[in-house]
Amino acid sequence: MQSGVAYVGGYQGAPVSHLLDVMVQARDYLDQLGVHVEACTNEASAAAMLGASINYPVRGAVTWKSIVGTNVAADALSNLASAGVVGGAMIILGEDYGEGASVIQERSHAMALKSSMCLLDPRPNLPTIVRMVEEGFALSEASNTPVMMELRIRACHVQGSFEAKSNKAPAISTLHRLEGPPTFYYDRLAHPPATFRQEKLKFDVRIPAARKFISERRLNETLPGELTHLGIIVQGGLANNLLRALEQFGLADAFDASRMPILVLNAVYPLVPDEITGFCTTKSAVLVVEEGQPEFIEQEISTLLRRADVQTKLRGKDCITMAGEYNAEAIGRGLALFIAQDGSGLDIKVGLAWIAGMDNLRQRANTALGAPIPPRPPTFCVGCPERPVFAALKLAERDVGKPHTAADIGCHALATFEPFSSGNSILGYGMSLASAAGVAPIQSGRTLSIMGDGGFWHNGLLSGVSSTVLNKGDSVLIVMKNGYSSATGTQELISTPIESARVTARENSAAHADQTIENTLRGVGVKWLRTVHTYRVGDMAKTLREAFTTTESGLKVIIAEGECQLERQRRIRPILSKLLSSGDRVVRTRFGVDEDVCSGDRSCIRLSGCPSLTVKDSGDLLKVDPVVHVNNSCVGCGLCGEVAHAAILCPSFFRAEIVQNPNWWDRLKWRLRSKVIGWMQPA
Repeated sequence: MQSGVAYVGGYQGAPVSHLLDVMVQARDYLDQLGVHVEACTNEASAAAMLGASINYPVRGAVTWKSIVGTNVAADALSNLASAGVVGGAMIILGEDYGEGASVIQERSHAMALKSSMCLLDPRPNLPTIVRMVEEGFALSEASNTPVMMELRIRACHVQGSFEAKSNKAPAISTLHRLEGPPTFYYDRLAHPPATFRQEKLKFDVRIPAARKFISERRLNETLPGELTHLGIIVQGGLANNLLRALEQFGLADAFDASRMPILVLNAVYPLVPDEITGFCTTKSAVLVVEEGQPEFIEQEISTLLRRADVQTKLRGKDCITMAGEYNAEAIGRGLALFIAQDGSGLDIKVGLAWIAGMDNLRQRANTALGAPIPPRPPTFCVGCPERPVFAALKLAERDVGKPHTAADIGCHALATFEPFSSGNSILGYGMSLASAAGVAPIQSGRTLSIMGDGGFWHNGLLSGVSSTVLNKGDSVLIVMKNGYSSATGTQELISTPIESARVTARENSAAHADQTIENTLRGVGVKWLRTVHTYRVGDMAKTLREAFTTTESGLKVIIAEGECQLERQRRIRPILSKLLSSGDRVVRTRFGVDEDVCSGDRSCIRLSGCPSLTVKDSGDLLKVDPVVHVNNSCVGCGLCGEVAHAAILCPSFFRAEIVQNPNWWDRLKWRLRSKVIGWMQPA
């Protein structure tokens, strides 16, 4: 906003899910400045928005999640980078690499190199990040090049403060529109023969202009140090981790003061040759701290030094692990090797003791436990409407066998973990049905594909459904219709019901179900279509059996209808709180297990996997095994009872209604029931 942005778009995803959410929620305020905000259907449509900056001097910003979003946007990005821009164009990437990642372990760096787009990797420091955003727009205009700025997981969790400036209303905006017809410039089209000139401009004009801007505006930072014979070149996003590791070696403090000189690359592409050679010339050895592989930065620095005949020893992946997140420990182990080889006897005993202490702690933990700590994979939320579908699938598999299952990106991918272990491939958001196209013809039975309503609109409709209908595929598709793009932060979709959680206190999502997905499927030619509420496990299992055994050919689609439990809880909690505070009657449903009836075989847990189902000691000396117990996280969805009924398990589950602020009738019924139960109980 301080940079005079004119339009903003994007597609949500961690760790920048809320960036677009905040802009959408502030739309009324942004309208006052004339800033257009658009929640895009996928990353490709977001990248295409930046086409506004090709012909017009308007600044635009889009955002998406890491390499997976960049892959989806690749087509538009390549054409954008070829044509170049006259208005500042910025892509904010939530770089999701390392221990906290939820996607494939790749980086967006390669895309910047391939398409010759500038790439910023700001130091995780709020004033630095703010400055890089402002400078990034200016860099884009100075070099006529789109700028990518990656915010790593750790950067997105940084706390602190920065001094804000006044917002700038864009000169061209929804309030100040362009007058007259646009000027036609064929050279700004990514189309031959213009593309040949554009390629020359990239390397003869744009990249040199970007290097000049980076150097003159000092986007990269040099932290001085007394050990001038050594140096470290680090990606900006890793600077905090590096300083933490140096602190453990007694070579830095907590306030960015380092004994070893550090060149912090807030701009990692393009590199400025004079900056690199100037930093390295006076040093006997330099360590490059670059996360992930291939080592793009290390290779380019090596080339620059050799061309300039600078004989400084260059270390990098020979000291620090090739792949994986560079946390403080990983960098510290690399520092130990670097200093041992090139540190000229520098005393690092304190750092080696730190590393040995962590190794010792792990060994003690393993000894105490007798085995490595068991994994704790993520699971569905308590009461998630998608869990019952997989419970029904396990029941249906008893009759039809286990099918090849193409999984997808989304909450439903959690079914790949136990107790469901359902899924043979994940190839991209909304790509499940497309990924089964090569398997279906060689399978004796029908394949199963699963996608959410978010994946359906993102890519699944075109890449999967329309292709399958066109090629007369005979397989089964489940669309999890929970009303939102839940895995990315419960953003609304085109199929989010008008009577959604954010509009009214709608209780039964099935009763007011939006038919957009169903109508769309019918429109592209799907004949076999069923809509089943997810919590009706028996009905869902029956429908699955029918889909796998029917003689009708063609794509068979099951719409699994059930509102996202997180959204439901967010909707009803304030309503219940208001009712309770006003003294109104409130009834909550809870489920439990009769300990006297439970046999302790835990089939219910294996079939439903609900986190609220656990075990506890029976309290009965004649029962060796613990019994099943429903803890206080239960939201009353009824899945446990539905599964017990559909699977013909033991009748140990009971349903209870908890009445708060009871009326006179509730109290009378309670007294009567208590007396009758008291008469029937033994003395």
